[in-house]
Amino acid sequence: MKTNIPLLVLAALLASVAATAAQLSPQDEAAAFRAAGFKQQGQQWRLCDDPGTSSYTPGTIETVRDLNGDGRPEVVISEGSTFCHGMTGMGYSLVSQQADGSWKLMDSSTGIPSFLDTKGTDGWPDIEVGGPGFCFPVVRWNGREYALHRQQYQGKPCQH
Repeated sequence: MKTNIPLLVLAALLASVAATAAQLSPQDEAAAFRAAGFKQQGQQWRLCDDPGTSSYTPGTIETVRDLNGDGRPEVVISEGSTFCHGMTGMGYSLVSQQADGSWKLMDSSTGIPSFLDTKGTDGWPDIEVGGPGFCFPVVRWNGREYALHRQQYQGKPCQH
């Protein structure tokens, strides 16, 4: 019997994504979207004022996991649109569940977030914000906000 390994891997990844999304109740999902500034329009969560271009994809919960080790979930929400995000085509919002159960916007930007092993204040991971080009900003949590920390490409400082 021949086994198709790529299909098995894909099935496992999809199951993992489905399990991750299932960690939030519908109420917490809605609260996370609202904390990020999204508004529900029909079945879609929208932040961008895209007039209906073909590149638009509504807000989607991409990741649910504890990023800073406090035992509470963080959520990455993405929304696609070249109208709102230029050639990068995507924006993200990072929201965090607080001790009282409310949700707080931690960071929001045009680009594709990649969480790094390096950390800022209170265990928050640095975020490389990817997109077109070869030198990406890395933002670090300073206790108040994610602020520019450095620029890098493939893990190395950019040469100017």
